[in-house]
Amino acid sequence: MDEELITRWFDQYADDIYRYLAFRLGTPDVEDLVQDVFIKAINHSRSFRGDANPKTWLISIARNLAIDHVRKNKVRDWRRLLQYEEYQSPKTIDSPEYQYELEEMKTLVHKLVSELKPDYRDVVFLRGIEELSIREAALVLGWSENKVSVTYHRALKALQRKGGFEDGSA
Repeated sequence: MDEELITRWFDQYADDIYRYLAFRLGTPDVEDLVQDVFIKAINHSRSFRGDANPKTWLISIARNLAIDHVRKNKVRDWRRLLQYEEYQSPKTIDSPEYQYELEEMKTLVHKLVSELKPDYRDVVFLRGIEELSIREAALVLGWSENKVSVTYHRALKALQRKGGFEDGSA
């Protein structure tokens, strides 16, 4: 199986995967996860035996990614709350104030990342958001491991400058 086939499947099934993830996660903001489904499909194409419908296989990948996404975000929210409470008055995750601040932070990060040049966006997404190893990101991007490391470092510096975190506190 090759990337061309997965690309055809993307054209054919991306909307179905999007609807599934939006329903499963309760948010329309799932474009990154849809991309992850097809990245995983490319990376694990050898595990597709051909006896199942490609759409079913892709949705099973989407299901696993959604489960991982929920788990990862619960851990991150818990850690973020602990760090936040060290410096602010205590708030619960359910408080409207906390939720508003969290959404504002997500919006700012998304805006800053979206303003990066494409190579920086790609490597920040894969390394910083998806937490792929340098090797995995290199495989996905078709780059050397050194290029991934250097580009990621430069992208983080660009984000620091854009976000006003020049002192390295970001």
